[in-house]
Amino acid sequence: MGKNSTPWAYLDGYRGMVFNGTWPTMPEAFRITVSRYGERPCFTIYEPDRITLSYNEALKIIRAVSRWLYSRGIRKGDRIALTGKNCPEWAVAFIAIHFAGAVVVPIDHQLRQEETESLIKFAKARILFADEEKHEHYVSTLKSTGGLEEVISLKKGVGTYLYDLDGPEAEIELPGENDLAAILFTSGTMGNPKGVMLTHANLLSDNYLAQSYIDLVPEDVFYALLPIHHAYSMTVFIVVMAVGAELVFGKRMVTKAILKDLKQGQITLFLGVPMLFNKLLGGIIRGIKEKGPLVYGAISALMVVSGIIKKTFKVNPGKKMFRFLLDQASLNSVKTCICGGGPLAPSVFRKFNQLGINFIQGYGLTETSPIITLNPIDHYKETSVGKVIPMVDMRVLNPDDRGVGEVIVKGPVVMQGYYEIPQEIETAFTPDGYLKTGDLGYLDDENYLYLTGRAKNLIVTEGGKNVYPEEIENEFQLYDEIDQILIRGFAADEKLKTEGIEALIYPSQDFFKDGQSKEAIRAEMERIISEVNRRLLPYQKIVRLTILDEPMEMTTTKKIKRDTV
Repeated sequence: MGKNSTPWAYLDGYRGMVFNGTWPTMPEAFRITVSRYGERPCFTIYEPDRITLSYNEALKIIRAVSRWLYSRGIRKGDRIALTGKNCPEWAVAFIAIHFAGAVVVPIDHQLRQEETESLIKFAKARILFADEEKHEHYVSTLKSTGGLEEVISLKKGVGTYLYDLDGPEAEIELPGENDLAAILFTSGTMGNPKGVMLTHANLLSDNYLAQSYIDLVPEDVFYALLPIHHAYSMTVFIVVMAVGAELVFGKRMVTKAILKDLKQGQITLFLGVPMLFNKLLGGIIRGIKEKGPLVYGAISALMVVSGIIKKTFKVNPGKKMFRFLLDQASLNSVKTCICGGGPLAPSVFRKFNQLGINFIQGYGLTETSPIITLNPIDHYKETSVGKVIPMVDMRVLNPDDRGVGEVIVKGPVVMQGYYEIPQEIETAFTPDGYLKTGDLGYLDDENYLYLTGRAKNLIVTEGGKNVYPEEIENEFQLYDEIDQILIRGFAADEKLKTEGIEALIYPSQDFFKDGQSKEAIRAEMERIISEVNRRLLPYQKIVRLTILDEPMEMTTTKKIKRDTV
């Protein structure tokens, strides 16, 4: 890719005037966008009424909040916590914290209050922005015991409201690109907090480099449904702001509400996790099947033809061919879907592309800001999690005979370390400075990554074969009868340290709501496992089934917390 053809080439026109160095900081990047697209819509919400802020209006509020923070003694490097549901106020607070020179500590609003309090204290946050319903609790507990000086409400009606903040003009010392921008706590680490430290250069370099494989224009409308505190959603949120597109905030991960938002907002860019896309596709396929076997067979054949044309000739006939299906699913305006946060079945990837929707699967870690691979729209590979983005050096450590080993990376997107636990650096990095991801996979000759699973989840069978649970779990993604599945090893032979393969299944409550007996449910699950086993290699076959009465605990990006099962 030539220098002038990169998505960030326009930055050269601002270097030396708006910013210095390689990458702009968050405040500098936002100011650049405002100078280019100030009148365009920036943040929009539809519930209960439609409210939109333009980029100019957003900047005015952001600057007012940053002045108020400065007037309260906030200075460069101070930590400010932010917890709340997706809304324009969350986004304004996030950027305003950086405009005040401070470090944002985004916290999952679905955590228990005692967990949130623990993280706020651990991060030594001075001020907290929080949802209005939790405002009084944090005022009464954290201001007296946690060192907080102020608790600001993200909504009007309780305490001090974010949009009412302002302060006198001041010479605020802004951060540089190598200064700390955010401390992100990784999911599942609340008992022993691990705060990933990311600089402005980490977050902004990932934003610009990821654009190499995403076709974005200012007219795009991004649906912010997943919690933005998560690194994956946060980076796409930053990407969208950098190109001057509109962000529509979704409230609930409920299919009916999602479909309403998609249609109302004329969404063009839809970010989701595998479970969400599985449900959307499952609904489309069910609708086709209800039209009868002849119609289903004809549409399935047309989808295959559409996919071949799209992949071979780089044209997209599916959008017109299946307009009626996409209309019914409120997906007709959607240009691109981006999937991350977990493994996606290649069949799901394939079918969305066949229907005429560009589908991008990516991969990354909180520790890598997070995106390090994306599937380019014009050259995607359905079984891969994407091509390594520019400026990132990815290698495979100690590959086996399949070429599979631990994925390690180096580049501008890699974190600075873990907050207050510097000793973790030694185990997180190789001696020559590569971050160890803990993920197993291999690279092809075009630098596309294929993941096989997590190193700690590896199952070793009696024949000494390595089995990756995630590869097997992918085979179940389109079975509506199953709500959750987790594949794990069990001790088949204690002496030889070999494992058998077990499936833990929580059946779909919608599918079995008519009150089938436990025997009938088990028989149906065994039928599905037999069907999947026929597609698996002999050493991958599931030999034990456990039916669960309660769902397994999940993260906010809908991944099962394996350590709690």
